[in-house]
Formats: sequence, structure tokens, C-alpha cells
Amino acid sequence: MVSALQQHIEKFITVNSRDFAEILSYFKPVKANKKQNLLIEGKICTSNYFVAKGCLRLFFVTEKGIEQTIQFALENWWMADYNSFSTQTPSQFYIQAVEKSELLELEWSSQEKMLARFPQMERYFRLMHQRAHAAAQFRIKNLYVLSREESYHLFITKYPEFVQRIPQYLLASFLGFTPEYLSEIRNRKKKIS
Repeated sequence: MVSALQQHIEKFITVNSRDFAEILSYFKPVKANKKQNLLIEGKICTSNYFVAKGCLRLFFVTEKGIEQTIQFALENWWMADYNSFSTQTPSQFYIQAVEKSELLELEWSSQEKMLARFPQMERYFRLMHQRAHAAAQFRIKNLYVLSREESYHLFITKYPEFVQRIPQYLLASFLGFTPEYLSEIRNRKKKIS
């Protein structure tokens, strides 16, 4: 787990091995079982999770009781409700393990101490947030300009690893349509092929 985080950090900033050993002391290894909730709506998001192995999802439940997935995190991705995490206010989301996962948990108070001690980690997290924000902007744009079918084809082309690992109903939830509609799209594609 630790080597995955170290390799990821070193893609973006330079940290010597002594500093990295101390940086690691702020993280706690966590294992999550499939469908285990790491955050529940109404609770404060006290942790940011680095996925060393597995997959997490961020979702909310609509007034009709439908789970709407808005984000996934595979290996080397981070997951938190960043509004709740940064303001330490109740969350409007759930974070759940999609598969059995191995995570490195960085609690809010630990992150604050680490960033004060190692300012270069501020740069690392800024770069991570910029990438995540850019991906969110791209996704929002696609909601306006692409048909639902085009959204699906773009997603499976850009992220083929998701299609192999994510259950169809979760993929449909993320893309904003029903599992039945996703099956229709997939069947049309099979007939064309």
C-alpha cells in the first residue's frame, strides 16, 4: 500500500526518503469490505482516502430512494466529500467500497499537521484537486453536449477498466440512466458489431 502512495506522490513532487517516512506516519492503513460504508450522509467526512487496491464510490440518495453515483475512485485515486472534509460539516454523500479495498486513510487533523510540517504536500494535493476539478468540468460539459448513448461510449473508451470492474447498475447510476437503458445501449452495440 505504502509503495503505491509513494510512487504516486513522486510523480508530482520530490520528497526525500526520510521526509517520506515521516509523511507516512500521518496515514493509517484501512481495509474495507465490499459494500462497506466509509461515510454516511449526515456524518462529517473526517478522512480522505487513497485507494491502494480496490474501488470506492461517492453517491447520494434521491428523495425517491434512488442511489445516484457521482464519482468512482480506483487504484491511485483519492476519495472524500471535500466540502464536508474541508469545512468539517455534515456530508450530503455516502462513500462506499465497490470491491474489497485497501486504503490509506488521512484524517482531517492529521492532514492539517502534515501540511504544516511538509508544505510540499500542499502542492501535491493542489495538483490532485486541479485534476479532479478538470475531470468534473469535463463530465459536466458532456452532460450538456452528448447524448446518453454518446456519454456511455465515451466513458467505456476512456475508462475501459471500469467496465470490467463496476457492476452495470452502478455504471448506469454514474452515467445518469437506468440499468435497463444501459442494457439497451449495450445490446444495440452488439447487434452493430
